[in-house]
Amino acid sequence: MTDHIAIMKKSWNLTEKILTREKTIESRWYKNKYPPWNKIKPGETIYFKNSGEPVTIKTEVEKVLQFSDLNKNKVEEILEKYGAEDGIKKEKIQEFFSLFKDKKYCILIYLRNPEKIIPFGINKKGFGLMSAWLCVDNIERLKIN
Repeated sequence: MTDHIAIMKKSWNLTEKILTREKTIESRWYKNKYPPWNKIKPGETIYFKNSGEPVTIKTEVEKVLQFSDLNKNKVEEILEKYGAEDGIKKEKIQEFFSLFKDKKYCILIYLRNPEKIIPFGINKKGFGLMSAWLCVDNIERLKIN
C-alpha cells in the first residue's frame, strides 16, 4: 500500500471543500504521465496540504478513473460530467476548461472518509520542488516536526 501526498493550490480553497464533502473527487490533469498515474489504488491513503502549509487532511481512495488521449471535446465532457464532484461550480467550468483543454491525461480519484488530522510538515527532498503529488511507501518517512 502506498501513501500519497496531494499538494493543493491554496487560492482554489479545495481542501475545505474536501472536508465539507463538497468535493468528493480529486482530479489531476497532465500533458505527460506523472504520479499518481498508474500508482494509486482503492484503499490507499491520500494526505492533503495547501502549498506552503502543513498536511491537515487525510482521506481514503474509493476508486480511480484514468483518461488518456484527451482532446478538447473529451476534456469538456469530463468537466461537465465530474466537475461538480470535483468541487467546480457550474459557472467555473469554462475557466477550468481553459486551464485543462490542452492536457492529454486526466486521473479522477474518488475520496472517502475525509478527516482533519493533527498538522505535520513534510520533507520533499528528492521529489523535486515542483512536485504536486508524492507517492511514498510510508508517510512517516516524510514527516518533519
